Amino acid sequence: MSETNQTYDATSNNNYVNNHVLIIGGGQVGLSFALLLAHHGIYSTLIEQFKYPTISPDDDVARSEYLDSRNTALSRRTVQIYTEIGLWESLQSHACRIDAVKISELGSFGRAKLDKAAEGVESFGQVMENAWLGRQLLLAVQASEFITLIDGANVIDIRQDDKLAMVVFNQDGKTKELSAPLVVACDGRDSISRQILKVGADTHDYGQVGIVGVAQTDKPHGHIGIEKFSAVGPLAVLPLTDGRGDGMDGTTQGYRRSVVFICKAGEEDRYLNDDAYFMNTLQEVFGNDAGRFVAVGRRGAYPLSRVLAHRQVVGRCVIMGNAAHTLHPVAGQGFNLCLRDAHALVNMLAHEKNRHADYDFGNYANLRAYEQARQKDQKRVIKFCDTVVGSFTHPNPVMKFMRNMGLIAFDKVPGIKPLVATYAMGLKS
Repeated sequence: MSETNQTYDATSNNNYVNNHVLIIGGGQVGLSFALLLAHHGIYSTLIEQFKYPTISPDDDVARSEYLDSRNTALSRRTVQIYTEIGLWESLQSHACRIDAVKISELGSFGRAKLDKAAEGVESFGQVMENAWLGRQLLLAVQASEFITLIDGANVIDIRQDDKLAMVVFNQDGKTKELSAPLVVACDGRDSISRQILKVGADTHDYGQVGIVGVAQTDKPHGHIGIEKFSAVGPLAVLPLTDGRGDGMDGTTQGYRRSVVFICKAGEEDRYLNDDAYFMNTLQEVFGNDAGRFVAVGRRGAYPLSRVLAHRQVVGRCVIMGNAAHTLHPVAGQGFNLCLRDAHALVNMLAHEKNRHADYDFGNYANLRAYEQARQKDQKRVIKFCDTVVGSFTHPNPVMKFMRNMGLIAFDKVPGIKPLVATYAMGLKS
């Protein structure tokens, strides 16, 4: 196979780009996967349903809406992966490290704390606004000679034979085709690719809605995350950088916090539309732990469900990201788990490519080996998330007493914290 990436001809109905991989879905996972491939000299074409905004590296990066954003907690392993491919330098100006995490149950006696000094780590991870992460990923993809980007394209079919997989899509009113040895579908929880490939999924509706946004308090966050468990679900505030992300604005640095608030499905409107009510609720939940909540921005609401694909490899196609496993955000593990999947697959492909000049990227035996190798990490994270959600939402008083005793044991019994922290940071997968 030629190592030259041909130019995509948007005027033709039948297009063939000499790629190693076709990627369906250009969210954070799809963009990151393409960049991981490019780091190893592997060509890909990324097909995204929505049109990307026009951005430039020279654009003013100051926040126009100081409190309006969604955020992602990046584990230490995720930071390591982005560092490995040379991306972290452009990301870190808008990253806020987590030095400690305080954990408790609302209205109960159990308390626990993870502290970076006690665990001997640089931090437990970093919190970053999705807008900045997505911007930097997109800029890097657009600058890469190894990646062809096609947006505004709706996938309508996926076909495959013993040599190639073909993706059929609509763009600008025309039906077009692209082929490659391997297709990787990263097109989200409601993945059309998964449906086309006739892969079923187990779905569990938690009956909850996650409300996310940004708040400002009158007390500096001190790089401390606070997580409270309630009968409805987990509630958390995490540290953020200031409005410009450069850490130099003394009037705002340390006072912005990422908010994750869980409520019962059907109750989200009052938390979304009434700023005063939402701030009062946050104050009741967190007391004085975070200081006084003085402002909140626009919030987004996201129904919470667990979606687990029955298979992650179908012939020459791999299902990845939220299309493979959508998790409860209780421990902020979803995106980090997806990135570990992507990193593992790319490492396998790069290893085989270096061993065999004519390597078939869609080799089924190797793709199945990847799927099986990732099962342990995936099942561990899925079980952890479901156990936490199930145990802390159980109303039985005996269960409540036991989980509070568990928090105390977690805080006091030697050896437990380092193990949990290592898994939470993604360093043991």
